[in-house]
Amino acid sequence: VITVSYAMQDELIQAGFPAEKIRVCYNGVDPKKYDPEKVSEERIMEVRQKYGLTKDDQMILFVGRLIWVKGVDKLIRAMPRILQKIPNAKLVILGVGNMKDYLEGLVRNLQLGDVVKFRFEFIPEEERIAHYAACDVAAFPSLYEPFGIVALEAMSMEKPVVVGAAGISGLKEIVNITGRDQCGFHINPNDPMDIAWGVISTLEDPKKKIEFGRNGRKRVLEYFTWDTATRSTINTYSELLISKKHKNNDS
Repeated sequence: VITVSYAMQDELIQAGFPAEKIRVCYNGVDPKKYDPEKVSEERIMEVRQKYGLTKDDQMILFVGRLIWVKGVDKLIRAMPRILQKIPNAKLVILGVGNMKDYLEGLVRNLQLGDVVKFRFEFIPEEERIAHYAACDVAAFPSLYEPFGIVALEAMSMEKPVVVGAAGISGLKEIVNITGRDQCGFHINPNDPMDIAWGVISTLEDPKKKIEFGRNGRKRVLEYFTWDTATRSTINTYSELLISKKHKNNDS
């Protein structure tokens, strides 16, 4: 059994799968496609202006399905606290899902209509890449996430990331939160105050924000390209074939 994270490996073992038959092969991204150097300043400003953002606003980006498990409602609830420390913060939410009406009502109730910008649609990959380039931080407070490829996409675009790290979370394995290679923060996705802490900690230090972004792309190039994923998968199949061959020879 091949799975995409050690978090999923643990879940499969708890479900009764034999541990010795499970191998982890991470997903990847194409860093040549997700490359910040390939998005112009003009394109970045075009994206930001689409949501009424100025060059001085701090853009928080969420990309994903608008369902409970992705934690986007908790991210919205974190905004009042974020605004206390980062008054020029804006949240852009891209995606579709059955929470649309609830999320719109939540924004109205919290009086965040000028701060939270929705786009309820799937967008082409080129446009998604431009949104990563335009943001200051990407936030993915998932309550359950086997892997989380959107975090890799943001990291490849040299953006710091704030990710959910409770329960089953492949995001914990993607995002380094310590040392010289730190590229973001782990947060409790059930707690809007903790989400706010992660976002504030990223945005309040401009140098740290840039450093985290560069570290994220470096980490992608080292561990999370499709070439690396391919080699890992081939090695797993090779291991299986060698094992079968030895069994056949023994019999």
